Amino acid sequence: MMVSPHWVATQIGIDIMRTGGNAVEAMIASAAAITVAYPHMNSMGGDNFWLIKNLNKGVFAIEATGPSAQKASRDFYISQGYNSIPTRGGLSALTVPGAVGGWENAFNFSKNQLDGKKSLQELLEPAEQIAKHGVLASNSLVRNLNNKKNELANINEFYKKFYKNKNILVGENLKFPELEETFKTLKKNGLNDFYHGKLNKRIISDLSKTSSPLSTIDFHNYRAINVDPICLKLQGLDIYNLPPPTQGLASLLIMGILDKIKDKYISDFNFVHCLVEATKIAFEIRNKYICDPRFMKIDIKEFLNDKFLVNSANKISFNKTLSWSNEVENGDTVWLGAVDKFGNVVSFIQSIYWEFGSGIFLPETGIIFQNRGISFSLDKNHHNLLIPKKKPFHTIQPALAVLNDGRTISYGTMGGDGQPQTQATILSRYIDLKMNPHHAINTPRWLLGRTWGDNNTNLKLEDSFDELLISKLKKVGHEVELVSEFNEIMGHAGMIVRHSNGNLESGYDLRSDGIALGD
Repeated sequence: MMVSPHWVATQIGIDIMRTGGNAVEAMIASAAAITVAYPHMNSMGGDNFWLIKNLNKGVFAIEATGPSAQKASRDFYISQGYNSIPTRGGLSALTVPGAVGGWENAFNFSKNQLDGKKSLQELLEPAEQIAKHGVLASNSLVRNLNNKKNELANINEFYKKFYKNKNILVGENLKFPELEETFKTLKKNGLNDFYHGKLNKRIISDLSKTSSPLSTIDFHNYRAINVDPICLKLQGLDIYNLPPPTQGLASLLIMGILDKIKDKYISDFNFVHCLVEATKIAFEIRNKYICDPRFMKIDIKEFLNDKFLVNSANKISFNKTLSWSNEVENGDTVWLGAVDKFGNVVSFIQSIYWEFGSGIFLPETGIIFQNRGISFSLDKNHHNLLIPKKKPFHTIQPALAVLNDGRTISYGTMGGDGQPQTQATILSRYIDLKMNPHHAINTPRWLLGRTWGDNNTNLKLEDSFDELLISKLKKVGHEVELVSEFNEIMGHAGMIVRHSNGNLESGYDLRSDGIALGD
């Protein structure tokens, strides 16, 4: 079974597994293809993270995020007159993209640990073909091109590619000949060519024409790494996520705090209110401490324990809200899930941070570069101060749960601050409220915090919620803003459940252009 926010990527993953590939191989093929189909959300110029559960050998994690350039420092930006890192353009493209390194790491894992049989050429062929022959412009892509035109039209190469001739229409066939050639090169020379070979030379050639501080040495020194996933044991299940520099801790904390609150499921109000309040507590910890783990001054184990979770839960009242002043994050991403006939389960996420990332489009390769490095601070006293070769704070993090009854759940979503709260929402709805995955995802959702360039940090609710619930949330102090139902700001969520007998169930998000398919 495969689920993704774009139907082409889902179909490609299913085709790989249908012809004997495993879930990791399917994910590599889908991840490559969705860089073509969903260029506003992800690219080879971004990062990714993996959780892989083998049927018998536990949960493995891959961190594929690149550090800041050797030239990137506080002084580098201050000397050019900046008090903060610019959000678009070359100066915002300051971290090495880790995505292709993540594919390579996962490909080697598949070969060495899962007896993978697919060649790299087989896995990249679908992406090359859709780049050559075209993919239909999705609602999400066109909407974001229109919404971000004022920010991106002044970036020369991006303008030439996406705005110069005419407005792109939904359903228009889009071809990416530059990406076609890039995938041909990777098929011929291997994925490491992105960092060391002919492809790398093309990338550096284009980057040198921008104000990006990235250089050849930054790419040569990069490799994706295996990390130990973080885990929270709750009654009846273990929840896994990625450690810092991701906000995976926030996802576990929300679920852990929710687990300690009595009466949380008595009503829709109790459920929404408790989860929102738990999110505030989790984000306070996240904002204060999480950065590159080499520079953290605290061990996250101090928070993943019963005493901290109980104390946090005791702060939540059903009659009033906790204070809320959050440095919120926005971001655009793709989450994909896969389960194969061998029992392997994958939860995967890939991103360029903001929609279209830095806006830097490389004409020789067709790659759009992320602006993940804007999460660094230029404040000397900030825990996430920019220094050379430091990994940026990441909002993206895939999730996976293993239940005592034998079920394994791959789940996740895009959406910056929305990711940990939506992960907790859909998992709780499935496990505790007994909704099926599709219902758990597509029942009305909410988002605490800013997203999609919005500076408002209020509580956004889809207007399909019951009016009485909305009224009660306002009464206890939530600053509520209503948005339309199935609104894309709520993220593109997905879930696959593998039962102990091998049966599968899944759900995809009607807010996306995706689908879930099984074979």
